[in-house]
Amino acid sequence: MNNMLLSPPIAFSILLVVMLVISGLLSKLSYKRKDSPGAVGESYACGEDNYSTFVQPDYTQFFPFAFFFTILHVVALIIATVPKQTIQAFAIAVVYIIGAVIGLFILFRKD
Repeated sequence: MNNMLLSPPIAFSILLVVMLVISGLLSKLSYKRKDSPGAVGESYACGEDNYSTFVQPDYTQFFPFAFFFTILHVVALIIATVPKQTIQAFAIAVVYIIGAVIGLFILFRKD
């Protein structure tokens, strides 16, 4: 019987019911406004009504650096996990490094 209660679907169902009961009990304690203003359904934008003045970030400089770090971290992971016993694994790692270097040259090429 103990193993059946620990199975993921049953444990999830039990916890879901417990959390719904707790949420229902705590909702009785929550603060409820007597007078609800007309803008309750609108999203909060720091008191701004004009959404066109928000900052629109430019990610054109971010993505090359994000890809750069991703490529280098994956290459470091591959190099760190290559077994040293076989020449074939070393050859695969060298080919992978060469591919990463070519990818970095393509990433940072001047147009």
